[in-house]
Amino acid sequence: MNQSFHSIKVETEKCDGRMKCLRSCPTQAIRIRKGKAVILGEKCIDCGECITACPSGAIVALTDPFGELSKFKHTVAIPSPTLYAQFGRSILPNRILAGLKKLGFDDAFDLAFTCGDTSLAIEHFLDEYQGPKPLIANTCPSVVSLIQVMYPQLVDQFIPIQPPKRLASKEIKERKSEELGLKPEEIGTFYITPCPAKMIAIKQPLFEEECYLDGAISISDIYGPLLSVLESEDQDSYRKSLESICVLGIGWAVAGGMHRTQEMKNVVDVSGIAEIIKTFDDIERGKLQDIDLVVPYSCPQGCVGGSLTVENRYISHNKIMRLLETLEQENIEACRDRREIRERYGQKYFHMKQKYEPRPIQALDEDLGRAIKKRKQKEKIYDSLPRIDCGICGAPTCLAFAEDVVKGEAQSSDCIFNVPKKFQQLTGELSRLLDGFGSFGKDREPQSTHQKKGQKS
Repeated sequence: MNQSFHSIKVETEKCDGRMKCLRSCPTQAIRIRKGKAVILGEKCIDCGECITACPSGAIVALTDPFGELSKFKHTVAIPSPTLYAQFGRSILPNRILAGLKKLGFDDAFDLAFTCGDTSLAIEHFLDEYQGPKPLIANTCPSVVSLIQVMYPQLVDQFIPIQPPKRLASKEIKERKSEELGLKPEEIGTFYITPCPAKMIAIKQPLFEEECYLDGAISISDIYGPLLSVLESEDQDSYRKSLESICVLGIGWAVAGGMHRTQEMKNVVDVSGIAEIIKTFDDIERGKLQDIDLVVPYSCPQGCVGGSLTVENRYISHNKIMRLLETLEQENIEACRDRREIRERYGQKYFHMKQKYEPRPIQALDEDLGRAIKKRKQKEKIYDSLPRIDCGICGAPTCLAFAEDVVKGEAQSSDCIFNVPKKFQQLTGELSRLLDGFGSFGKDREPQSTHQKKGQKS
């Protein structure tokens, strides 16, 4: 399935073609053409690596502005647990939720509770599961896109449990609609996101019936206004603040935090696209069949490393882990009743209704015969290239450049190492033209002389 919407765009007037985005893209979805970056939609997975890499700020995320709130009669903020790691350790989640309401939201929902519910649902599913391993967590939209594009044979390995933000937004709309007597479409749910990939689930969901979110606001956009309304916590409210945190869900912000307090032991956590690709290559080779679950985060250190965050990812990671340690030491869980979760799980409340489908990259040609011919042409062009992947041609690798040439999106002369050949060719053509001009002159000179002699006589 091809996606027409992407949550990242290039502001060409700011782009100076310095190629850092091209080198950082894990799926080779960026080209430099006429000195400007161009994103190839069919290969882009909206991971945001290019946003972080761009030195001129020319690549931006298409998140929603605050003005979107005015379209709804009642608005609810659903912050990623990552937001809790952006402020000082004394500013706990309940204070941040209150701050969101001061900014203009009618309510704020702690997604950590739904994350905790989902963790328990995943644990139940793993207990029952008897199929091929490892299963792969579907919590990161960029990882879902990565598998659809580069590892389509692994789509059936996704664990069929719905992501927390979808469950939370559905529950909020149903509950608020009943409480306030409003239609679901009159209630706006906005995700406070650490990365641009979450916009895909809103603007172009994989399954039409599975999107209940109305927008996404980046953490970097909301950070300044939120910081200005936050007040420092006093010691009297500190204990109460801890008791309002779901220990099972708060860890979702960091790699390794999702299952930290659970019985899921045979789990591999991977963060960063480069490491994820290595892991998926190993899965394809059958090396991880003794692992129950792989939990991949496209951002380094987990969601705290998202391109739309503010705080240093390592400091954010430390804050979440220290908070988890405090909650564990004080024996605080503060999550929903486990029996209720088991009942909901038995009713298939957490299960996805549809499966993920591959998102194959467009073939060289729809006609099989022509596609084979173009593949041979691509190989021939690639063999003629220096194969040093310098990127000067505007493609990330020589192989990608060869494919661009075959598709008619680039010319062989765009390779700087082909310039001498082209120059030699042009020089040869120029020499032949000059020789021809000289011969033409020699042919005409005697005639001209004869004519002059004739005129004298």
